[in-house]
Amino acid sequence: MIEVEPVAAAKLFGDRIELARQYTADLAEHGEILGLIGPQELARLWSRHVVNCGLLAPLIRRGGTVADVGSGAGLPGLVLALAVPETSFTLIEPMERRVAWLSEESERLGLENVTVLRARAEETGIAVDQVTARAVSALRTLVPNCRGLLSVGGEMLFLKGASVEDEIAAARKQLLKAGLRDPEVLVLGEEIGAEPTRVFRATVV
Repeated sequence: MIEVEPVAAAKLFGDRIELARQYTADLAEHGEILGLIGPQELARLWSRHVVNCGLLAPLIRRGGTVADVGSGAGLPGLVLALAVPETSFTLIEPMERRVAWLSEESERLGLENVTVLRARAEETGIAVDQVTARAVSALRTLVPNCRGLLSVGGEMLFLKGASVEDEIAAARKQLLKAGLRDPEVLVLGEEIGAEPTRVFRATVV
């Protein structure tokens, strides 16, 4: 049974809450069948996935360009695209089945600020202002793979788990090589009563 919508959702999505509800309902209906989410995820679909990803929205540059790497079910790419309509999102996903879902769902939601690319991050040849990712790989792999998407001043925003500090320590060589200085870990969500979410943020200098 799908999780009851938490109070934090309306605070987070504001006048875009109906789109968030539609996306969540669509994911609940099709996600397990398409292999996008596991069978246990319906009970925490809002809090662990939709709200968790939506917490990144205030960090997205309005009017800018964002590449979401390994978009999968659209977490966080589709969630952010519906929350920040003035920003252009490119959803990068190598698996054909997931690419089809992303394309169909963005059309269902009427998201004109979304482009879907079937590719890996290092193959796209595009340049954007920010790169997002969630549950893709450890930083020592993710940072080099995403670096080519950014110029100086570009920003990486990666949703991470409780071991993010260990990942940063293990990826120190890759962070330096990528031109990333003073990476930080932000903890988001507590201010609106949501489950705390950790975000790795670093800028190319």
